[in-house]
Amino acid sequence: QVQLLESGGGSVQAGGSLRLSCVVSGYITGSYCLGWFRQAPGKEREGVARFNTGSSRTFYADSVKGRFTISQDNAKNTLYLQLNRLKPEDTAVYYCAAVTTFYDCATDPPTTFPYWGQGTQVTVSS
Repeated sequence: QVQLLESGGGSVQAGGSLRLSCVVSGYITGSYCLGWFRQAPGKEREGVARFNTGSSRTFYADSVKGRFTISQDNAKNTLYLQLNRLKPEDTAVYYCAAVTTFYDCATDPPTTFPYWGQGTQVTVSS
């Protein structure tokens, strides 16, 4: 069983920064796909950034390219999302997720990820 625990959300003004953390625990072998997703009220859950542990490739939604950075610290079993130059439209609950069998880490829909954290709120005020 894989467990994910996020932390690091909060409230910031536009232009500010936050760093989200996700501790990954449990038994995982081989390559897997880790992702950060977000869901704003009344909107569908969307992918923000993803990390393929096998290739170490990263993938970003167009809306966050150049502002957000996904990274992994293997020693700490932790996935990070650095959020810079935040905008009010970045306000959402942010989730980390993992999948061990995937077709395309960059584009597989959220419904294919079986493991999810509880979410952490990010609020950006103008």
